[in-house]
Amino acid sequence: MKHVSILSGAAGLLLMSMSFAGAQTTPATPAVTAPATTTAPAAAKPAATKPAAAAPATRTAKSKECSVQADQKGLHGKARKKFRDACKKA
Repeated sequence: MKHVSILSGAAGLLLMSMSFAGAQTTPATPAVTAPATTTAPAAAKPAATKPAAAAPATRTAKSKECSVQADQKGLHGKARKKFRDACKKA
């Protein structure tokens, strides 16, 4: 009788520890999701918006130019940031 109670207690502890470990892991299979659509809404944009896309490239070139100038001056930290901000605004 003593062995039965020890075995049942050990089995109970094993089951409880497995349930806690299982609660902390992510499921192996992902949840079912809706299939992706193959058509993109509003895929075609008017040509008038194209020049606006070129503006970031101009800013990037200006930013690089200011960075090169800051490098040549040996600026670092706050002084570099202040110089680059003023340079980009000019």
